[in-house]
Amino acid sequence: MSDTEATEKLGSADIQRVLELLPHRYPMLMIDSIIEMKGDESAIGIKNVTNNEPFFQGHFPGYPVMPGVLIVEAMAQTAGALVVNHLGTSGTNQLVYFMTVDRARFRKPVVPGDVLHIHVNKLQSRGTVWKFHGEGRVNGQLVAECDLGAMIASRSEK
Repeated sequence: MSDTEATEKLGSADIQRVLELLPHRYPMLMIDSIIEMKGDESAIGIKNVTNNEPFFQGHFPGYPVMPGVLIVEAMAQTAGALVVNHLGTSGTNQLVYFMTVDRARFRKPVVPGDVLHIHVNKLQSRGTVWKFHGEGRVNGQLVAECDLGAMIASRSEK
């Protein structure tokens, strides 16, 4: 692949595009933008962690820490947006079903003021099932990682 072809395969998604790609909405939308997408191979999402996140009221009062499960959810949403973008479909017609989480590791707390960079890399895809390796980084430091699987399905019309 030439440099020109590689550049053409790069993409990004601001919050409006993220909202088009994913059915998630506040308070369950865990990514604010995607700064890089390479075809269906990889993406880097951004979550600006602020003190007014609803989960900080109870996790933990006086020492707010982003729950690890929500960091994993941010990884899944970044991967899902990448796949839906690659398939050229709209999130209003597609659902991304989270199927598996393997080898999850949490290395450092994510706290208000952090900018969480969510790196996802495709491990494999077969039909509607996709597997990714995800990493969360703050200031370049690895804070969490896992392998995750998801299935893309068309939403039934009611």
